[in-house]
Amino acid sequence: MIFNTKYGLWDNIKIYFKKSSTLLVLHSSKAKAAYCSKRMLFPNKVPGPLHILINQYCPNLKPGRPLRLQLFQTNKHMRFFFVCILALFTVPLIAQQPTQTIRGLVIDEASNKPIAFATVALLQTSPPIGAITDTAGNFTFSKVAVGRYDVQVTYVGYETAIVREVTLVSGKQTFLTIPLKENAALLKEVAIKPRISKEQPLNAMATVSAKMLSVEEAKRYAGGFDDPARLATSIAGVGGNTGDNGIIVRGNAPKFLQWKMEGVEIPSPNHFGDLNYLGGGVLTALSSRMLANSDFFTGAFPAEYNNALSGVFDIAMRAGNNQKRETTLELGLIGLENASEGPFKKGGRASYLYNYRYSTLALFAPLLPEGANSIKYQDLSFKLNFPTNKAGIFSIWGMGFTDGAKNKPKADKADWKYEDDNQNDVIKQATGVLGLSHKYFFKHNAYLKTTFAATVNDVDWTAQKLNNEQELKSYSKITNTNWNFMLSTFLNTKFSARHTNRSGFLLNGMRYDILLNKASAAGETPREIVNADGQSLLVSAYSSSSIQLRDKLTMNVGVNAQLFTLNNNYTLEPRLGFKQLLHEKHAIGLAYGLHSRLEKLNYYFNNSLSTGETAVNKALDFSKAHHVALSYDWNISKLVHLKIEPYYQSLFSIPVIADSSFSFINLQSDLFFSEKLENTGVGRNYGIDITLEKYMSKGFYYLLSGSVFNAEYKGGDAVWRNTRFNRNYIANFLIGKEWQTGKNKQNTFSLNARMTYQGGNRYSPVDEAASINQQAVVYDETRAYSLQSDPLLNVHFTAIYKINKNKRSSEIALKILNLTGQDDFRGHLYNYIDKRVDRDLPSLVIPNLSYKIEF
Repeated sequence: MIFNTKYGLWDNIKIYFKKSSTLLVLHSSKAKAAYCSKRMLFPNKVPGPLHILINQYCPNLKPGRPLRLQLFQTNKHMRFFFVCILALFTVPLIAQQPTQTIRGLVIDEASNKPIAFATVALLQTSPPIGAITDTAGNFTFSKVAVGRYDVQVTYVGYETAIVREVTLVSGKQTFLTIPLKENAALLKEVAIKPRISKEQPLNAMATVSAKMLSVEEAKRYAGGFDDPARLATSIAGVGGNTGDNGIIVRGNAPKFLQWKMEGVEIPSPNHFGDLNYLGGGVLTALSSRMLANSDFFTGAFPAEYNNALSGVFDIAMRAGNNQKRETTLELGLIGLENASEGPFKKGGRASYLYNYRYSTLALFAPLLPEGANSIKYQDLSFKLNFPTNKAGIFSIWGMGFTDGAKNKPKADKADWKYEDDNQNDVIKQATGVLGLSHKYFFKHNAYLKTTFAATVNDVDWTAQKLNNEQELKSYSKITNTNWNFMLSTFLNTKFSARHTNRSGFLLNGMRYDILLNKASAAGETPREIVNADGQSLLVSAYSSSSIQLRDKLTMNVGVNAQLFTLNNNYTLEPRLGFKQLLHEKHAIGLAYGLHSRLEKLNYYFNNSLSTGETAVNKALDFSKAHHVALSYDWNISKLVHLKIEPYYQSLFSIPVIADSSFSFINLQSDLFFSEKLENTGVGRNYGIDITLEKYMSKGFYYLLSGSVFNAEYKGGDAVWRNTRFNRNYIANFLIGKEWQTGKNKQNTFSLNARMTYQGGNRYSPVDEAASINQQAVVYDETRAYSLQSDPLLNVHFTAIYKINKNKRSSEIALKILNLTGQDDFRGHLYNYIDKRVDRDLPSLVIPNLSYKIEF
């Protein structure tokens, strides 16, 4: 025996075992109700510290219970005997049960510095498996049986962190980055519950209205469709449609949302983005294989976020595996995919990661609207990561995608029922993003991150119409190329366990070349709406601090400033938030922020067709909004979490047309807008968001989210009305179950479903007489958005079967969007044959049967 204690309070023992040991014996006092006696064999080292072992092996033993501990060192012959016996039992299991590696990095949440000698444990193993991080903060679990695990990390002076629902398959290693928060109340008797990864956003300076979206959820949740935008609609207060993935946040238009990648704003990362729905597209151009966990903000976001009015989707790209080459191949109804990652050279730290996808929508064209078989798209995304010993971490990352579609006119004039039936459309679109990032760590708890990035979005849309002589005549033209050249840099400094500051600036150089023209009617000469080229600059600077005022009270405070050099308009935006822990299971938060966003550049240069003036909106100001949100969090149990958030948003400086009900707050897809605007419009959104989530345990999970809200606006006529996106209510119910199958329970079969019930979009009454007279849809704008379309009930379904074999895994999946064929109300169409106005109600069902292999 090399160590022996008398009965004592084990929670005061802080021992790490470094010597090679064989047998550890724990005995609690039999006089206590929670009795525990365990003998644990460790052929090499005991994976201390002691309190972790006791929590794992004697979960019923609470701090304060007397405990006796004995540690034995056997001789080499006895140790050899123990190892042989252990091998007899484990080798057959390893041969039958596929295994894989879990690797990771433990860092300080505030400074991003690696944490050495932290204890990491897999909680769903018997006996539990433990590891200690090395001097660089890395840990490795080798030959772990495939399955789903929760990972717990502890370190003296830091709050315990638990990462839930980590999936391990045989064909691909799993890598985790786990941040720990330093406990400022280290020397006081303060009860701190473990931080659950799914409860907290990645950005520690977010107080309320922030949700971490995991890559695993995007793959698993029904309706997610491996699409981050569609996954976001499961969040309370967030709505969407089936035919597009535009994100409606708390009743705001999708165009008010900002997409951000690696710290800089990017164009909408969606195929056919902004064409039929500003802020949305048809399918995502981002593969979930490329992404790390990301944050989604629905209001009152931290000071580092500029040029966003309704919310921010802050996307992070993960680095590739730098120890092993891995390949993924997938064939599905909607596309072919190939992904690969690995080190540039064996033993090196640099890595690559890429994903390429090519569309195959034509395979199920009968299920899509007419002309969908002409839709073609492809996308490529990548990240190259280069860690260095002293110069920091360099990374080159990017994405690019191209889209193409055609619509051919109907040759027989008798078939010209709607406006597009005699129209010939040719659409070409390309988007690219390329960035270079550098992260440098200073000696004293600070790091500097700098990103240079360029983005381009090019749209070429030519429309022609057949006249009565069957001749194609020009009808409209969009040629729009926008370049953005950005420099973003910030310094993150951890002054103490109680105070962290992040300060930085962003320069966004905008280069534009825009041509828009459209004929007022078929056969007429198109009139020029925009013809402009030039450049401008958006400058932003910010400073944000997270300060722990007391042991259970945290304040997040900051300010953001913006200047748009095209017209020298500027904003100064304060942000403030408080979060109070009421109990280890309860917390409340309160946050305020002023936020603003620019419009698309073509609106600044549009000509007025009614007055003949040119570039009538060049002086247009930012659209702005005050956000106030209150949050209440309740950890009902270790597996169930409730969140309630009431909020109020006051929008102002919204572009409107004078003496009209028109407002940009309702803008959906009018690329040919050609009127003069003024920043006198206002709006108000208020409501309450509720989320009840049960984390996965024993293969079962569910999520309930609901919102009740109201969204109103005043246009240029100063009359309060419903906004187009005032759906009033949204309810989501997600549920899923996994079963372990196969001889050794190595395979997984899962069923997942989602039901969404929400109010319909608002619309204006149709003036039937005027519409028939003009042979076009004419709305009664004096009663704008006074009517509401029917409620929507969408059901989505996913079935996945994962097969794990040695060194490779495969997956057969069936994912169906809109299983019940619920139609989307998209407005009205004039029927030239029947001389009436019809409702546009497309019903879109998107199935994807796919096979994937990873090795």
